[in-house]
Amino acid sequence: MTMTEAKGAAAAGRGRAQQSLSLEPTLQKEFQRKVQGMKKRPKLVKLTSGVIYLGHIPNGFFEPQIRKYFSQFGTVRRVRLSRSKKSGQSKGYAFVEFECDEVAKIVAETMNNYLFGERLLKCQVLPPEKVHPQLFKGCEKIFKKPTNPAVARYNKKRTPVQQKAMSRRLLIKEKQLRKRLAEKGITYDFPGFAATVPKKKKRASRKLNDTVSSQDETPVCTPAVIKRRKSLKGFNDIDDEITFKVPSSENTTAKKTKSIVSSGEKVKKTKKMMTVKRKNLGN
Repeated sequence: MTMTEAKGAAAAGRGRAQQSLSLEPTLQKEFQRKVQGMKKRPKLVKLTSGVIYLGHIPNGFFEPQIRKYFSQFGTVRRVRLSRSKKSGQSKGYAFVEFECDEVAKIVAETMNNYLFGERLLKCQVLPPEKVHPQLFKGCEKIFKKPTNPAVARYNKKRTPVQQKAMSRRLLIKEKQLRKRLAEKGITYDFPGFAATVPKKKKRASRKLNDTVSSQDETPVCTPAVIKRRKSLKGFNDIDDEITFKVPSSENTTAKKTKSIVSSGEKVKKTKKMMTVKRKNLGN
């Protein structure tokens, strides 16, 4: 057998092997027609994914529950539940991506204003141009509750020194903010932190010579006057009038002279003390 004959036989064998044969010879033609139809069938069109916004989510409805519930409509690709970075609690809205955009539209129509867990769910289809490329970033990771570093830092008990330092920093930042607003020509007045900080009371500085003077009259609220006020009677039940005991003029003049004398002695003592201190400083 020559080389050319061997090549021809091999080609004929490959041709017979490529033909599809039916198990029954009588149905060979029908089988060949079906095979030809399958080969001419167009390829499957690639499905475009659809994203829905899910709002008013009740508490306790997290990522596994969302995926399981919405899988009854179609294939769910990704789920993103918005959570707080400080506490890890759900913010009440999520994004769900379906394999087909038609399924996403059906879900939005059926689940919008649906009473679920004593809340009306809000479901809307997001257009492709509004879907951010990093919308589902980190959705594959298993959620772990944070250790609450920010909550512990803000809620910790501070000493008066720490509170004073914190208020000082806040006032500096607020002052810088007001300055930036003024530079940009924005006239916006707001109370800010300065309104909450209690203002220090200024003590009136008086000299010793101004506080005590022998010529000044005695104050009205002296201990003697307070005792006299306590000894006064109250209301009269019969006449409905207020009656007071007025001291005699002799007693008042005597007490005034005593108070004037005592105030003069105080002034002399203070002057002596001032002179002694000056001598000590001079030495």
